[in-house]
Amino acid sequence: MKMMYGMLLALTPATLWALYAFRLQALLLILTGVISAVAAEAIYQKLAGKKITATDGSAAVTGLLLSLAVSVSTPLYALGISAAFGIVFGKQLLGGVGKNLFNPAMFGRLFYLFAFPDSIMPWRRPVDLTTAATPLEILRETGETAGVSVLDQFLGLVPGTLGEISSLALLIGAAFLIYRKYARWRIPASIFATILVLAVIAGQNPLFHFFAGSLMLGACFMATDPMTSPRFPKGQVIFGIGIGLIIMSMRWWGWQTPGEYVFTEGTTFAVLTMNLFVPYLNSKFKPVRK
Repeated sequence: MKMMYGMLLALTPATLWALYAFRLQALLLILTGVISAVAAEAIYQKLAGKKITATDGSAAVTGLLLSLAVSVSTPLYALGISAAFGIVFGKQLLGGVGKNLFNPAMFGRLFYLFAFPDSIMPWRRPVDLTTAATPLEILRETGETAGVSVLDQFLGLVPGTLGEISSLALLIGAAFLIYRKYARWRIPASIFATILVLAVIAGQNPLFHFFAGSLMLGACFMATDPMTSPRFPKGQVIFGIGIGLIIMSMRWWGWQTPGEYVFTEGTTFAVLTMNLFVPYLNSKFKPVRK
């Protein structure tokens, strides 16, 4: 599909920055994620007696998105299993492209977060790979956003997942998607508008929240997935507002696993939760022919 290869092209800036920032391990993780997703789709379709569509780009997009949404500390086996899970259970068993309710990359990430929570840490600083706290962990500990450089967040000089650290790289890709009309601009616009209002009310820097965590990656590349997002403008706005509300709720309150990992990021939960409402939003706001 032309759109899927456009998505891969749009993710190129973030991928290149990840390779520069995290070197060989980033390359291994990206290859593992993409190969596992494509292989899982081909194997499932072969066993199910279906037409093999693994070369249409959709599985590769899922694998790359999931790879960019994990920490450099992630074991290769954990990513490979999660990519296969997202493809099989989040996509193929729900009908395949165009019929799946959930974004498969987010579905795989949800599985990863619960199945391998301890493998996320330690977080590493880009380039020198020293252990450091993420901006959202600092917010969680201090309740303040002032201790993190917004410029460093924007450029990609803070700890985080492979693809979330550079908002600049993600925005370049997002601009391409919107220009080519592969992404529905109302969704990220309403997400950012919601977070802007909530951050101002809380007396926090909105730019910190824009550039922290997986918000930029999730809002521009996962929430806008045309297969799992609302088709009509009003539904897209409500979808985006819901995502923004859930993300900020998780950032402020979050929760801790039975181990030591604390979920400070709500993008995965937000997108998947709002995916549930997409059929209703499409039905509610479908234009009536006169």
